[in-house]
Amino acid sequence: MTQETTAARPLSWREHLWMALLVGFLLLLSIAWTRLPVNAADRPLNGGRSDVNGYIRREKKPVLSPALFVGQTARAYRIAQEIPDVLDQLYCYCECDKHLGHKSLLSCFTDDHGAG
Repeated sequence: MTQETTAARPLSWREHLWMALLVGFLLLLSIAWTRLPVNAADRPLNGGRSDVNGYIRREKKPVLSPALFVGQTARAYRIAQEIPDVLDQLYCYCECDKHLGHKSLLSCFTDDHGAG
């Protein structure tokens, strides 16, 4: 019995190019992955104080008193008082940021805009 040994052939320039492109792509992918922004849901809710993630509440005005309203509107303002940090991280889809200068959904509850 004879044993054949085959030597590995050297890579061609195309194979080297593909390997270099693959390594470059993986490097760019890993750099992009580490630079992704922190998800807003991962931020702790802390009453507007600065924390390790750097979140500071955007809206500084207090929520209007629910006693000024009745029914579902009063309930909405009461809930807004309970979770201001959550509402401050949400975008208001009525585009009041463009027309009324609001900073977040919480801003809608610092005036009577949330009642309408």
